[in-house]
Amino acid sequence: MELNVALALGSALAFAGLAGLCLGMDRHHKQVWAGKAPRRQRALRLAGWLLLALALWPCLQVWGSAVGPVVWCGLLSAAALGLVLLLPYAPRLTAALAGLATLAVVPLLFTL
Repeated sequence: MELNVALALGSALAFAGLAGLCLGMDRHHKQVWAGKAPRRQRALRLAGWLLLALALWPCLQVWGSAVGPVVWCGLLSAAALGLVLLLPYAPRLTAALAGLATLAVVPLLFTL
């Protein structure tokens, strides 16, 4: 796997995972959807954790077990910064971007 592809995959998965965790919270869930939906919130939190775990895989493939987790933490920090800047002002756009990132990246992840 190439460096650029690993960075793109890890960044998109980290953003989507953190967005899933945020949208699983009551406050942000109500900003995007009308009411409270416990099943959807649970599914978003589970998907968020799974996507964060998947974001580690390309980092480990390219940088190995010594540097890969460090790069993964950096990608998580960058994704969190983007999420912090976007979520309060455009929560629906955040949800759409997270969904798009997941749909675009996860099939590509399994073909490599």
